[in-house]
Amino acid sequence: MIHLESDQQLQDMINKESVILLFSADWCPDCRVIEPFLPELEEKYKSWTFVYVDRDAFIHVCAEHDIFGIPSFLAFRNGEEVGRFVSKDRKSKEEIETFMDNVSE
Repeated sequence: MIHLESDQQLQDMINKESVILLFSADWCPDCRVIEPFLPELEEKYKSWTFVYVDRDAFIHVCAEHDIFGIPSFLAFRNGEEVGRFVSKDRKSKEEIETFMDNVSE
């Protein structure tokens, strides 16, 4: 998983790749729950680039995309948002896979 380092990097990836943004933070207990199976998801959905967005470092990106709970996921393809799984609720592997299946169609 790529860790977002700049706004420019984000724009470049969104415009050039199929990207899944994972909004998270070190202090988020629900975010820790999904960490063990993230590599498996990356392997299963190889056509997507997974990008970790630190909610605290990129709070302005969260605000721009109406991300008010973590962990949350946004999917972009060809510069356009094609899906979102955004809430403050804990997410299961099955829920994330359903989201990925829907945006991968």
